[in-house]
Amino acid sequence: MSAKDCGHHHHEDRKRLYHRFLSVLLAFIVLILFIILLVWLILRPTKPHFILQDATVYAFNVSSPNTLTSNIQVTISSRNPNDKIGIYYDKIDVYASYHGQQITLPTLLPSTYQGHKDITVWSPFLYGSSIPIAPFLTVALNQDQIAGTVLIYIRVDGRIRWKVGTFITGRYHLNVNCPAYINFGNRNRAIAVGSAIKYQLVMDCNVDV
Repeated sequence: MSAKDCGHHHHEDRKRLYHRFLSVLLAFIVLILFIILLVWLILRPTKPHFILQDATVYAFNVSSPNTLTSNIQVTISSRNPNDKIGIYYDKIDVYASYHGQQITLPTLLPSTYQGHKDITVWSPFLYGSSIPIAPFLTVALNQDQIAGTVLIYIRVDGRIRWKVGTFITGRYHLNVNCPAYINFGNRNRAIAVGSAIKYQLVMDCNVDV
């Protein structure tokens, strides 16, 4: 066998060895991904449960022409119902809306990790200074205040990640909608906090992930 044939033979051996190594590596990766998917399907993560506990209203005033100034502190709790799955909360914004229009600036909540069956509580302030609103909303808001009850929604918008063992998923969109009935006319269930009024709500929120 010539030196040329011998070199060609060694090159083919290295090529076959390389292909075999790639095949084994690929099979190992596929196996790991299959195991992760199987565990994921067995555990089936349940979305967190959100409750709007209370809202303290420091300011909620309609001004002319068609602007709203509000200052509200809300207490929101989130419970992770999963036994073996943790939740990472990434970039979570909270704001208030009325008839589909955002009426406060978004308040960013601190990123946090929520363990199995854990409960996390946030108490952000929601501010809106002279926020322009549609003319028909000004009319509706005045009518609601005269009637005594204003329904606003506390919205939570952000990204979450699930943690199964050491595996962490990509980000999923979290959308939470909490109704808050503010009874301006009847404050029997409200508590005066200085110049503010605190309303005990304890309202379940709609959660989409």
